[in-house]
Amino acid sequence: MRHQVHDLIAPVPGTARQIHSFHFGPEQAAGKVYIQSSLHADELPGMLVAWHLKVRLAELAAAGRLRSEIVLVPIANPVGLEQVLMDIPLGRYELESGQNFNRLFVDLSEAVGDHIEDLLSDDPQHNVRLIRSTLANALAAQTAHTQLQSQRLVLQRLACDADMVLDLHCDFEAVAHLYTTPEAWSQVEPLARYIGSEANLLATDSGGQSFDECFTLVWWQLQQRFGERFPIPLGSFSVTVELRGQGDVNHGLAALDCQAIIDYLIHFGAIAGNVAPLPDLPYPATPLAGVEPVATPVGGLLVFSALPGEYLEAGQLIAEIIDPITDRVTPVHCQKAGLLYARSLRRMATAGMVIAHVAGTEAYRSGYLLSP
Repeated sequence: MRHQVHDLIAPVPGTARQIHSFHFGPEQAAGKVYIQSSLHADELPGMLVAWHLKVRLAELAAAGRLRSEIVLVPIANPVGLEQVLMDIPLGRYELESGQNFNRLFVDLSEAVGDHIEDLLSDDPQHNVRLIRSTLANALAAQTAHTQLQSQRLVLQRLACDADMVLDLHCDFEAVAHLYTTPEAWSQVEPLARYIGSEANLLATDSGGQSFDECFTLVWWQLQQRFGERFPIPLGSFSVTVELRGQGDVNHGLAALDCQAIIDYLIHFGAIAGNVAPLPDLPYPATPLAGVEPVATPVGGLLVFSALPGEYLEAGQLIAEIIDPITDRVTPVHCQKAGLLYARSLRRMATAGMVIAHVAGTEAYRSGYLLSP
């Protein structure tokens, strides 16, 4: 194992932070896998899974079973991890800028395309190597001016040449689910099966330039630009893996998720070993544009009547909002049929608040598809 330390810009003297990456397997391997956790710093199930993975990967490396380099970043957001206000962790948004830690990663598709246009060939592997090296050089040339920008650049530089990027998150109260692209689904489906993902949400561009999409979009946009003239494979695919809810931090679940990822990496070919049988897929892949964010029209005490993992019919009751002063009870129903895969942790709702997400099968939304 090789341990690397990456310094971030210190916002003021005496407050330096670092990102730590752990590199397993052959340094000059033909393939590379990148795994990080807790980019939203208050989402900790992935951090425990990463800790389990660190132990397992060291054992597998010692046994000579790693075919690819596997890079693990257990704490992807040291900036947000320190944001605790009156005993409440605030790890989703940077307090200084208000920006979501998992949005606005650097988009270099146009710059990469301009540089490679006269260098592409009829050899797809040449084109993959060219794009990866150009992207790495373009990221290396970027200058960060804030701590948040430097954190984003460190993570992008670590992952930009990986065949596979796994970004471990969780929701508030949720079943296991994941986000990826339609183009990558055939490669990601085994992971969904191994990890028991109950909702698999597909979008080529969800609109937020999130960490996972900052890689897949480069390749997709280059395919759109040059695909009729040159063969450009999908040189990298990314998955946001939502490991249930914020409270699901325990060794039992983490050990199961760790083993599921190991099984997937064996299936993918990054680790030598016997391929485990694929479990059934709990719920088919559906478009992210088919997700209904269920909002409440009024504020009040939030009392749920449906659990994550339940399939709901259109118009089914999800929750009641109770006003203890007027005794008014307002029912909240979903409008579309689908799987209730996540719901809020809060139990005092405010008017207009999204309280749950339901994965429907038919796309009906467009534009920005993510939560804020």
